[in-house]
Amino acid sequence: MSLKGKTVIITGASSGIGEATAMKLAKEGANVVLTARSEDELNKLQSKIEKENGGKAIVVPADVTKKEDLKKVAEKTREEFGSIDGLVNNAGLMPLSYVKNLHTDEWDKMVDVNIKGVLNGVAAVLPTMMEQKSGNIINISSSAGRKMYPGGAVYCATKSAVRMFSEGLRQELAPNFNINVTSIEPGFVDTALTDTITDEEIKEGLLSNFKEMTPLEAEDIAEAIFYSMSQPKRANINDVYIMPTEQQQ
Repeated sequence: MSLKGKTVIITGASSGIGEATAMKLAKEGANVVLTARSEDELNKLQSKIEKENGGKAIVVPADVTKKEDLKKVAEKTREEFGSIDGLVNNAGLMPLSYVKNLHTDEWDKMVDVNIKGVLNGVAAVLPTMMEQKSGNIINISSSAGRKMYPGGAVYCATKSAVRMFSEGLRQELAPNFNINVTSIEPGFVDTALTDTITDEEIKEGLLSNFKEMTPLEAEDIAEAIFYSMSQPKRANINDVYIMPTEQQQ
């Protein structure tokens, strides 16, 4: 299915996987709605998309933890383009820590962004997609949603929740409303996600292991998202589990 002329909202679009996905989908002819908290970075990306790809992009700053922010993103999208054909729930945090170190504020942030942010995004676009009886919802989970590793108790739990929520959505929406739902589950990706880690034990151990391998690039995940969204409507890609070749767990 061609994405030309389709309209896709991308959360966490200011960097990493979100930025790469916006570039890829715009190149394929989609109208992209860029949302994140950093308006300056979004404006730079909008300019880049329009100059390099000749694509159509609009900027709507938002905090995914705030329901009203995402409702406004959906409203602005409908006003500008008349439809919402896709949502890429990409915004996420990964401040890994050992539970015993009680980084409870970071636990709260992960739950708010990684889980509630996904729920808020879906709630904002679902009325439009149900009315259209069409759409694609892409939720960025993680290989961590399938496998537990030291320091990942809360993060893995949030990503497991996203994966299960995606399957529940698919069962509800795909047969009845022609809305396809996909969980994208990458292993280690070379993004700024690890910059949020403050637990010194994690930095000394787990991250040093990651640095010894060749990670995935954000563009690899963007390709997986495009693949999932460009399938014929009869085909729902439930999960895309993509790992660095050198990553064992």
